[in-house]
Amino acid sequence: MEKSAKIYVAGHKGMAGSAIIRKLNASGYNNIVFASSKEVDLRTQQAVQDFFAREQPNYVFLAAAKVGGIYANNTYRAEFLYDNLMIQNNIIDASYKNKVTKLMFLGSSCIYPKMASQPLKEDCVLTGLLESTNEPYAIAKIAGIKLCDAYRSQFGCNYISVMPTNLYGPNDNYDLANSHVLPALIRKFHIAKKKNSPTVEVWGSGTPLREFLHIDDLADACFYLMLHYNEPSLVNIGTGVDLSIKELALMVKKIVGYEGELTWDVTKPDGTPRKLLDVSKLHNLGWKHKIELSEGIKLVYEEVKHNF
Repeated sequence: MEKSAKIYVAGHKGMAGSAIIRKLNASGYNNIVFASSKEVDLRTQQAVQDFFAREQPNYVFLAAAKVGGIYANNTYRAEFLYDNLMIQNNIIDASYKNKVTKLMFLGSSCIYPKMASQPLKEDCVLTGLLESTNEPYAIAKIAGIKLCDAYRSQFGCNYISVMPTNLYGPNDNYDLANSHVLPALIRKFHIAKKKNSPTVEVWGSGTPLREFLHIDDLADACFYLMLHYNEPSLVNIGTGVDLSIKELALMVKKIVGYEGELTWDVTKPDGTPRKLLDVSKLHNLGWKHKIELSEGIKLVYEEVKHNF
């Protein structure tokens, strides 16, 4: 990927897209194009085709998506399926029609079956039923992987797919209704500390196991794979280490400095019992994460605590 290459980062305002831009800039890539949703509605085919025809990017990082936590996924099921299908279909097809050299599609670990054996290997996609709460989002992401492979098979396009684990870091969503578990916990514990609340309520039972990757590590992995990976099929991106939601809550509690007690709302869904990615393929390709979870949460909390 030449330093002068024109690179389009779709979803540049999101957590993943903005991290990828930071990584590209730090690595000497400055010919980067992007457009806000007001400038180009990625759900509209003609708008995307016009944008690609005008800008003619050489490389594409497809990080644009409608995202959210369990509540958002389960509530806005139609939008999570329709919007994500339209966004990725339009960008992948426009990349082909405008002779993009290489495209990377960012998926999600929710593509894997709910009861798949752990850790989750890349080849277990479509081997079982999905977790019902985020099934629409997962179906869209699976379609994106298959579309990249189909364009590679039929047209010879160098399109690759990566599957990040649960992400956290700068530009995360801290809305308590629609955010993922880690940013929600950070905000809950911070508010409880400021108000001197005796308890903090956490959704679910606390038993599900989850893996977390700092967004700067994701960007580093995406950049590395864009340079070195050119094969069909997907690549998991994660740490290969997980912990229970209860352990995570206690870790955040300690970092924030909250001294009250935890309560558990077991009427709220737990989601998949465990989601740990098998990252042996990624390690064999020569990449490993650098930021450990406790260190990453401390960095994030220092950055965002004044915003609450």
